[in-house]
Amino acid sequence: MAIFKRRHIDKILAGEKTQTRRTHKHEWRLDRTYALREWWFDKPKGHIIITRKFKQRLGDVSLDDTRKEGYRNLDEFKAAWIKINGSWDPKRLVIVYEFKLEERRK
Repeated sequence: MAIFKRRHIDKILAGEKTQTRRTHKHEWRLDRTYALREWWFDKPKGHIIITRKFKQRLGDVSLDDTRKEGYRNLDEFKAAWIKINGSWDPKRLVIVYEFKLEERRK
């Protein structure tokens, strides 16, 4: 299961978000499909497949990365990060997941 804020789920479904950074210890696995949910017990809004994962410091986020996150620039991404995680530490190591939206299940 992949928990996202509603606005991020909308960006994923629109094809605007193909990357996420996480600080949690529970790591997602490559080539595995995860249900997109806003809350633990919600009905899935869609499914994503993890295509790549790597570690990165927040300070190394590029403009291309921010666009893959669904934002126009680094300032927008930083503001969203702070709103969700409380602070921005450029030295903080995070796990980056790249994913693609799975075709609709029938």
